[in-house]
Amino acid sequence: MPINHVEAVGMEGGKVPKMEIEPNDSYNLAYIIHFMLGAGNLLPWNALITAVDYFGYLYPDEHVNKAFSVAYMGSSLPVLIVLMTWSKWKRRPNVRLRINFGLSLFVLSLLTMPIIGWAYIRGSRSANGAYTMTVAAVALCGLADGLVGGSLIGSVGELPKRYMQAVFAGTACSGVLLSFLRIVIKASLPNTPQGLRASAHIYFIVSILLLLVCIVSYNILDRLPIIQHYRNKKTSVQTNHGSLSLEDPQSSTVDMLCNGSQPMMQPKFWDVWKRIQWLAFGILVTYVVTLSIFPGYLTENVQSKLLRDWYAILLITTYNVSDLVGKCLTALYVLKSTKKATWACITRLLLYPLFATCLHGPKAFRTEVPVIFLTSVLGVTNGYLTSVLMILAPKSVPTVEAETAGVVMALFLGIGLVGGSVLGWFWII
Repeated sequence: MPINHVEAVGMEGGKVPKMEIEPNDSYNLAYIIHFMLGAGNLLPWNALITAVDYFGYLYPDEHVNKAFSVAYMGSSLPVLIVLMTWSKWKRRPNVRLRINFGLSLFVLSLLTMPIIGWAYIRGSRSANGAYTMTVAAVALCGLADGLVGGSLIGSVGELPKRYMQAVFAGTACSGVLLSFLRIVIKASLPNTPQGLRASAHIYFIVSILLLLVCIVSYNILDRLPIIQHYRNKKTSVQTNHGSLSLEDPQSSTVDMLCNGSQPMMQPKFWDVWKRIQWLAFGILVTYVVTLSIFPGYLTENVQSKLLRDWYAILLITTYNVSDLVGKCLTALYVLKSTKKATWACITRLLLYPLFATCLHGPKAFRTEVPVIFLTSVLGVTNGYLTSVLMILAPKSVPTVEAETAGVVMALFLGIGLVGGSVLGWFWII
């Protein structure tokens, strides 16, 4: 469809850059694909941790989910750092290549799980060797997450905030989808070792098929008129060294235009960080708290005689459903205050003594109900605050710095993930 142009004349007769009316997102296809990409980004992680009953059966002497957290997050963070620094000495591969490569690595990593089951577990080979290969595949999955997550957040930061909300709603929906998928497949097969293995292998194969759908969908995305519109807008901004911010008329880009100065062609990481440092700190604290409790504490530290091996799966499902609710709440209301959002993140530190009470407190607190309730609180607050912070950050800087702001937030989120996964081991002391 044609795009209308509006041209304004400045006070002294100079022309301000044209403001273009965006094309329609036909059938909300761009929104749906971003939702799917968000789901695909966390699908492998959710697939791994939700199969806790399977891995717990295979490796009963290992702290599986705690080890998975460290391996996954520990390999994801270096990739984010490389993406951040690469442009200083060499041109980075384009976003499309990075995301396609990362999604392909996801497929390869998940495919390894049933292969290990067939080749090692069914045979007479060492279970220790199988466990090492499993953790290595999880680490490869984390590396792919660094490629996909960092690139996706950066590219979506240039788009209207509804697409960032779609991505993070998708990440939450991924957990819910995988949790219910695991429950249905597990309940459909006999409660025997053979049934458990079969259910896990089917589960991973279905997860791989979902990732293949994400790959196809992503390669359709850049052909959509609305995405081409914003890609062209970014190119125009970089070419002309500045543009009007349609989201925030008081942005520093407008100030630069009015003062006759120009923004930098390639925004420096730490310059952008200074603009959004409290939002970056908030996302770090949020994920330190979350990853130190989920999934390790929920799958290993609390037990239920009534629910047995279903307890961990149900707790993970409770968290994922609550996380989805929290992320979707931003469609109704988004905190506008950076200060309030940051303090809300810090307040979540109170979850530590509450969860500790479920382990060492009065008998009434060491039951299923308090743990499920606190898990719901953990999920809702994580989902809402994550979405709020990721929406505010790119819109707190000029348009030309939006992608860098996304990388800053992804990096601090990654640091929080690693810090939380390491702190999660302290629950076993």
